[in-house]
Amino acid sequence: MLKTGFVGLGAMGLPMARNLHRAGLLTAVWNRSAEKARALAGETGCTACAAPEELAELCDVIVLCISADEDVLEIVGAIAPVVSPGTIVIDCSTVSAATARQAASILSEKGCGFLDCPVSGGTEGARQGTLSIMAGGAAEDLEKARPVLEAMGRSVVHMGPAGLGQAAKATNQVMVAGINQAVTEALAFGRSQGLPVDALVAALSEGAAGNWFLRHRGLTMVEGRYPLGFKIRLHQKDLAICADMASDKGARLPLVEMTRIHYERLMSRGLGDHDISALFVLKKELFPEQEE
Repeated sequence: MLKTGFVGLGAMGLPMARNLHRAGLLTAVWNRSAEKARALAGETGCTACAAPEELAELCDVIVLCISADEDVLEIVGAIAPVVSPGTIVIDCSTVSAATARQAASILSEKGCGFLDCPVSGGTEGARQGTLSIMAGGAAEDLEKARPVLEAMGRSVVHMGPAGLGQAAKATNQVMVAGINQAVTEALAFGRSQGLPVDALVAALSEGAAGNWFLRHRGLTMVEGRYPLGFKIRLHQKDLAICADMASDKGARLPLVEMTRIHYERLMSRGLGDHDISALFVLKKELFPEQEE
């Protein structure tokens, strides 16, 4: 059985770590806010480590789920001097492909494997263990780590060498932006026409416009509720990565640029920690007579 450590017990990481425990794989955890690690250790019986280095010494596989590129490189730099050869580090954060390749290079010098495995599916998928996982790295490392990944996700797809998992996730985030724009704007339009929104969502969900976001967020957003799946400020961070990656190719992404402007407006209203479906707040304002 693979002894697995988990670093980063946020909204996504905590339920992912719990699923590893249910699979009998969780050995140790570390989090910057130590009380979260201690609470999970008390719940599961795993070890709450005082530092990432301590966790690295206990585990065969280390899963990271943290916020930013610099955080990933900081943790990789901290564990690299103490990690045992043959250890596999799985990064489920959303960072740039360049950061993934840099982390892989650092760990390769220590005889360790690295998989960039960003996930999609939001907090619901994290809780239910149904995440979609896009993996970059060596095929042999992926096969060794597959039991860990399958404890957290329903779909694990190998995209190619290190960095391509993150490239796939960036593609996903561009697509999510487009879906969010289309669904929120369309429902604001439909609502302005006097359509019964519950019937409209039911009808559209079964046709060419049907998608997960419409089915799971359509009614709640029109009701003014935004159950958290993915925070606006985190998608904003991811879209900045997408824009930078496109810029490296000499391209611009108009949809991404528009969405970043809209998210900036929402964040200025204090909605950065709301679900991305709160974009509906702006879209319904396109029809001011509806709000009278």
